[in-house]
Amino acid sequence: MNFDFERVIDRRGTNSAKWSLHGEDVLPLWVADMDFASPAPVQAALRRSVEHGIFGYEFPSREIRETVADRMKRLYHWRVLPEMVLALPGVIAGFTAAVHSTCKAGQGVVIQPPVYPPFLSVHANNALVRQDAPLRKITGDSTLRYEVDFNAFEQAVNSGNAKTGIFLFCHPHNPTGQVYSTTDLARLAATCMRNQMVICSDEIHSELLLGGQKHIPFATLSPEIQERTITLVAPSKTFNIPGLYCAFAIIPNPDLRAHFKTTMEQMAMHVNSLGLVAAQAAFSGGCDDWLAALRVYLTGNRDFLVEFVRKEMHGIKVTVPDATYLAWLDCNELSLSGRITGTPQEHFLKQAKVCLSEGREFGPGGEGFVRLNFGCPRRMLIEALERMKSSLV
Repeated sequence: MNFDFERVIDRRGTNSAKWSLHGEDVLPLWVADMDFASPAPVQAALRRSVEHGIFGYEFPSREIRETVADRMKRLYHWRVLPEMVLALPGVIAGFTAAVHSTCKAGQGVVIQPPVYPPFLSVHANNALVRQDAPLRKITGDSTLRYEVDFNAFEQAVNSGNAKTGIFLFCHPHNPTGQVYSTTDLARLAATCMRNQMVICSDEIHSELLLGGQKHIPFATLSPEIQERTITLVAPSKTFNIPGLYCAFAIIPNPDLRAHFKTTMEQMAMHVNSLGLVAAQAAFSGGCDDWLAALRVYLTGNRDFLVEFVRKEMHGIKVTVPDATYLAWLDCNELSLSGRITGTPQEHFLKQAKVCLSEGREFGPGGEGFVRLNFGCPRRMLIEALERMKSSLV
């Protein structure tokens, strides 16, 4: 079956956050939603619900919990029982509830910057201490990659006179696109076990794998790790339905799950009923051919982007992401040489009319960077890159 990812869909005038932030002369490659239509089975399921005409309150059904559990078994041979699955309005709500339900005031939250911006502030809402374990950047001629700095991780745990309560893990990582190996996961897990930490693993990008990469859910490392892990998954990024606000927490430990559920109730975390409809269609398996084709297309976009930067945009280094549709561009050399003034985000917005995500928003290590969303038709990506190149002459 053929899927048309080349089709440019006009999103202006739809109240899209991505497309309405700036004027019509700006190409937006910033916020993490794709410019592709969601798969046909998702659209059909939503259409049936809309045609019914009544939009009342709904509880997450056992069917959707079974569907999530079945998907974990099918993808990872991970035995998840339906009662372990809780529906959420999103992964940010999920890790907020995880922190609130597992930590006492004054405890610590370990994160690995540069990282998805909401990770940076979740501690503040819960009177906790943020404990940074920065990733190690490794640069090549035109590319860069990141790896876990295990010494930094060990030093972050219980730092700032605060006992660490939870490790917030971005897996695969946003913005670096890194997929973690079993060896990396096992070393992180050993530290968490030794310090009796809970792990909240945000695995929202786990199905957006590029170039044949494989994802290993953190909880599958061992039964002991599973008992300490809250896993967050969602169809939102994978099937391009983020505006429907539906995600899931998988919590095998009944005590952790009970505390988490109580926190959800206290925070009135109700899930969009149409989000549940879309999730059922997306996770049922009926969209997997679409997803396979999407991965191939995104891998092609990634490879085009990396090669374009190598050949045409000297002074910029770019990640080669294993997953996601997000590239992380190091523009510090351009700033140091005076080829751009202000932040790279400001430069490309003003001089190229391309909107990218500001690197500083991803915390320490993000200065002088921008994040680029290549989840779009290739002609749109090419136009944006040509504009960016021209702005550097």
